[in-house]
Amino acid sequence: MDGFLDTSTTGVTELRVHGVSGTPPGPMLDHPYPRLVAGDGTTGFYRRWWPAGRPSGQGADVPGVRHREAYAWGGLTSGGRTNALWLLLLPFSMANLAYFMLPRPAGGRRLRHTVEAAQRLFALLLTGTLVGALVGASVDLVGWQCTAAGRACAQESAPVWVRWLSQLWGTQESRRLAVTALVPLAVVGALWAIARRTWRRDERTVLPPSGPGRPEVLLARRRLWHGGVPVWRLRNVHIAFALGAIGLAVSAPFARSAAGLALTVANAAVQVAAVVLVILPGIARRVDPEDGDAAGWLSRACRALGVAAPVLFLVTFGWALAGLPSPEVLSAQLPGVGAGTAQVVLTMVLAVVIGAGTWALARMDRPVDPGTRPALCGVDRPVDPGARPAMGRVDRAVDASGRPAMGGMASWFTLMAAAGSANALALGLLFWTASFFGTPESPSRAADLGGDLFLDDPVWWTAALVPVMVAGVVLVAVVLWRIREATTATLAPKLTDFYGGHAGEVAGKWSLAALSDRAGLVLGLLVGAGLTGFAVVTVLYRLRLVTPVEGTAGLFATLGSWAMATLAVGLVLLGRRSYSDSRLRRTVGILWDVSTFWPRAIHPLSPPCYTERVIPELVSRVEVLTREEDDQVLISGHSQGSVIAAALVLQLDPAVRERVRLLTHGSPLRRLYAAFFPAYFGTPGLSAVRAAAPWVNLYRLSDPIGGPVFDRADPFAPANRRADGRGRDARADGRARGARVDVFCWDPPLREAGEPLAPARWHADYWFDPPYDEALGRLTGNFLP
Repeated sequence: MDGFLDTSTTGVTELRVHGVSGTPPGPMLDHPYPRLVAGDGTTGFYRRWWPAGRPSGQGADVPGVRHREAYAWGGLTSGGRTNALWLLLLPFSMANLAYFMLPRPAGGRRLRHTVEAAQRLFALLLTGTLVGALVGASVDLVGWQCTAAGRACAQESAPVWVRWLSQLWGTQESRRLAVTALVPLAVVGALWAIARRTWRRDERTVLPPSGPGRPEVLLARRRLWHGGVPVWRLRNVHIAFALGAIGLAVSAPFARSAAGLALTVANAAVQVAAVVLVILPGIARRVDPEDGDAAGWLSRACRALGVAAPVLFLVTFGWALAGLPSPEVLSAQLPGVGAGTAQVVLTMVLAVVIGAGTWALARMDRPVDPGTRPALCGVDRPVDPGARPAMGRVDRAVDASGRPAMGGMASWFTLMAAAGSANALALGLLFWTASFFGTPESPSRAADLGGDLFLDDPVWWTAALVPVMVAGVVLVAVVLWRIREATTATLAPKLTDFYGGHAGEVAGKWSLAALSDRAGLVLGLLVGAGLTGFAVVTVLYRLRLVTPVEGTAGLFATLGSWAMATLAVGLVLLGRRSYSDSRLRRTVGILWDVSTFWPRAIHPLSPPCYTERVIPELVSRVEVLTREEDDQVLISGHSQGSVIAAALVLQLDPAVRERVRLLTHGSPLRRLYAAFFPAYFGTPGLSAVRAAAPWVNLYRLSDPIGGPVFDRADPFAPANRRADGRGRDARADGRARGARVDVFCWDPPLREAGEPLAPARWHADYWFDPPYDEALGRLTGNFLP
């Protein structure tokens, strides 16, 4: 290749790791011609190529001396054309997040294992919710109701691709159910195929060998990024449970016959076996890469269930297609054996059990003396009640006493949000299907069947909650707006010395960014409103005080049904559009950049964990770049890249770590991860990162995502002022382990009196800030400009 491309691996390397939205290599390198030097098109390492030949100048790559390199991993979350459809699997991702949010006190191991088992079962029921919606839409609404003789799909106006079922088998229920069961089977098969493909690509990536780690630091454990076997086990169990649910829907209406009863019992047994296996503690246990599978019998049991479930479904399908005796009395809706009701009751019981267990673990995890704050260097230090940033508290997620977000209950609230979103998607599918093929109706108003398709009253009551939740969202938005206005009014006078007449504008930007610290409050209010509404409608339904399709309740239910149907259709259209729009794919990928950092610990069908591939690749690359004694690697992580960098440092061999420096910017390590995942990124985890490598962290108060890691955010501290009282960017040595880490950067950049206000950079372009170059030079001994 003509031109100049430095491919040497010795010297000092600045290794940039991007954050959310899959930043392309060119902008990361600030160069128009990036070239791949290692990796592939999905994840790869890039350097600058100069078509005119070897460049001169201080910032150019010099073989064997200095290089700038970028690691692009965005293809794992936003590269695939169908990745936007992962939005339909958001509840599964939230379940995995809830697992890693769970408090892990030293003395609560047995209780934690119990709660984790309940979480795995709850995740299995989320799979049941998705499959139940598919079965309800296809097998019940279409197969049992719409295509029956004389019903909506038997009319000439019905689509031909369903009318043939009514014309051919209008009075042969089992055959219609067998055919329509192929729709949920196809979806489950697609989930299995996608999960298996991403499992082979990501979870089976082996972490390179390293020296002795720190097992007391959860983030440093090698097993965290080694999930091939447990994810495979869980996938077999979830797929078997799903196939059992589909088979049960096909066979249960004919349980009065001998064949129907046998098939019903067999499919129910598959589901029971899945429930038993998923609560066993060893099914999701991870081991270090060098250790073998200690629970081989459990793997054999999961394999046997994974084979038995599809075989049983094929038997059920074949028998139903051959014809099962019709029930003596045909009901308006698909008959069952109470499996759906049992699942709802079990979900409610698990919600209570998990909530109580999480509350107990959170209490055990609190500091004994509330007057002390665990120091991030391992020594308790007293809390000064009067110590506040001059602008007021900026980082509310982790308060002065070091307590986690939402009092340690974030795990439970996130799991409830997962259940709520799963039910919203499920009900959206049901209402859309009923509206497309006929008219949605309540069984309480069943008269002339005709074009009516019946949905249970609980479905209508749940739909009635949607307008209430929308009103709650509007109310929360108003409250946040008022908080921003109050913060702006307080902050603006203090910024006058720095920004003059633009102080109000800058204060508004800073206070807007600070609203992200209220994430726990917003989550708590919305989940609380949803649970309260659910309790109210449950009482109304059980006591039969009013019907969900008349009066005000009927109006709310109708509005909610259309809203959920619109949501389901909107998500599908979003996925379709993102198929051809790479920019939209990157935007949607932001959600997965955050939520799929964590492994698939309890739900194997969620979007894949990119970190299980990224960490091993980065470890291998850093080892290549530090083979010589004088080699250095400065890992520069922006946003989510800073989280990856922190996890990476703890996985490196100690000899390699001696040649590594860490520079983070726009980092959510404290603001998000320490607050919501304190067991991994709390005091022990961040202290271990700080001790592992010299570290500098840049932050701005206009940044809604990044923030300080150790220090309080105080823009008016003496370190941020010049001798004349005007502001300046703080400085940190950073060359020694344990030195000051956090560096405050003014944004918008300060200008001399009379100069126009510079644009705010918010969360972007830290690479172009003067403090970045200064930190880069200090960390590398000025080898990199």
